[in-house]
Amino acid sequence: MNILFFLKPKSEVAYIYDYHTVRQALEIMEYHKYSCIPILDREGRYKGSITEGDLLWGLKTKNLVSIKETEGINVMKIHRRNDYQYVTSNAKMEDLIGRAMEQNFVPVVDDQKCFIGIVTRRDIIGYCYDKMKGES
Repeated sequence: MNILFFLKPKSEVAYIYDYHTVRQALEIMEYHKYSCIPILDREGRYKGSITEGDLLWGLKTKNLVSIKETEGINVMKIHRRNDYQYVTSNAKMEDLIGRAMEQNFVPVVDDQKCFIGIVTRRDIIGYCYDKMKGES
């Protein structure tokens, strides 16, 4: 099965850039109600992901109490506990499922490592559920 069938394209996905500030990241995540979001560089290459927890612990570590103080901190200065691992657009379904067992979404990149979208765990579970229903 071609994993691109499940792809939510970049144009429909919220993400941040590696030059954004912590405040910008927080505002984007709050607006879209996401707990984890991809980070891209200026060329659109996938650089990793950041979670609400990463931001919270980063604020605690830096001893910040005001949202105003987060405007001067680059998001890449925040320690990220675990970047979501990506797959390439020609990955096998088994690779996608393996990653989705550990992550809420799986970032998908092209041959130049440019971010093209995500596959959500929900879509993968839905696919597996439909397959199981069809077998019974």
